[in-house]
Amino acid sequence: MKRFFMKTQRLGFSVWDENDIEDALELWNNPEVTKFITANGKMSEKQVKQRLDKEIENNNKFKIQYWPVYLVEDKECVGCCGLRPYDAENNVLEIGVHLKEEYWGKGFAKEACLGVVEYAFKTLKVNALFAGHNPKNMASASLLKKLGFKYTHDEFYEPTGLNHPSYLLTNEEI
Repeated sequence: MKRFFMKTQRLGFSVWDENDIEDALELWNNPEVTKFITANGKMSEKQVKQRLDKEIENNNKFKIQYWPVYLVEDKECVGCCGLRPYDAENNVLEIGVHLKEEYWGKGFAKEACLGVVEYAFKTLKVNALFAGHNPKNMASASLLKKLGFKYTHDEFYEPTGLNHPSYLLTNEEI
């Protein structure tokens, strides 16, 4: 049974561990989910395992990760949303969200991100949050604007080989 360290109205946030490989595969082995986060739009089982290992490593080192997110009601995994290191010198973390396609368009991404934004600023006391998105992912562009992020620049993102529109949300803007 998953334990939640944080909840929103409909979602519970847990912490990835090596026993979560099935949830990780359901999420990151789906080309509809990964089409904007990798160069070829797909992740092999090996790449998913490496991604899961990286999330676990981030939690061990920094106490943050793209946390697995579950429906509070029935504990169904909807995806992940969380933080990773970005600019330690300026106390800036990167926020991201990946949802299974059956949960798109239902407000879960915004709800999850709002929970993470609050956690980042109130609990972790970050100065700002960074976010970027694949230039073809208009849903992510729209979400970031709804969350109050401001476009700052385009930044090269190695996993896709593209320059991603990039944004900041500062603690003065929340």
